[in-house]
Amino acid sequence: MTRIRAGQHNGRVTVQNILLSGIVGSTAYGLAREGSDTDRLGMFAAPTESLLGLHTPRESHVTTAPDRTLHEAAKWCRLALGGNPTVMELVWLPDELYEVRTPLGDELIGIRGAFLSAQRVKDAYLGYAAQQFRKLESRAGDHRTAKHARHLKRLCHQGLELYTTGRLTVRVEDPDEYHRFGDSVAADPSCARSLLARYEHAFAESRSALPDRPDEAPVEAWLLRVRAEFYATAA
Repeated sequence: MTRIRAGQHNGRVTVQNILLSGIVGSTAYGLAREGSDTDRLGMFAAPTESLLGLHTPRESHVTTAPDRTLHEAAKWCRLALGGNPTVMELVWLPDELYEVRTPLGDELIGIRGAFLSAQRVKDAYLGYAAQQFRKLESRAGDHRTAKHARHLKRLCHQGLELYTTGRLTVRVEDPDEYHRFGDSVAADPSCARSLLARYEHAFAESRSALPDRPDEAPVEAWLLRVRAEFYATAA
């Protein structure tokens, strides 16, 4: 694990000021098999001066070779406050999956609970699960059906865990169970519909451990520390 790194190559662009970065996706879930891609997600801080002029910098850098997504700190925070399941993984990874972890990144992990709220987590995770269901319905029988089914099941399980306990376990408990489910759905897509309906009912009947609204104060304070850190003329 790297504690501090000034920049990271992202395709043809060297992204400076990486605060936190790690391996996500199927590898992190424990669902990767031979030939699976390795996905990386990270966060960077734009130089504070660059945010003050007419032309603000790009908020995200995405490449496919290698598969890497880097979000600017403020954008990452906005997405996380909305309950976005993909960005949320970054602050719940097992320690060994972090490749860049700075003191500011550690601070962010320390306030990860501040981003959570019941309705946003419920809407985001069920929404993403429903998106996977629509994808597998439209591609029923092709080679990606099983993959969409696995992610549907994972999103439902992880979302309900986060909703009811306030914690997220990125690595699934029984990867083979998810692969068996994917194979079942590839043979009979109705299996996915019944699982989604079961989790929708579970969300509706469960009491959430999360507050009604996220706690934006520590998030704002953290982001201001980031801006101060990367303001070149700061005393």
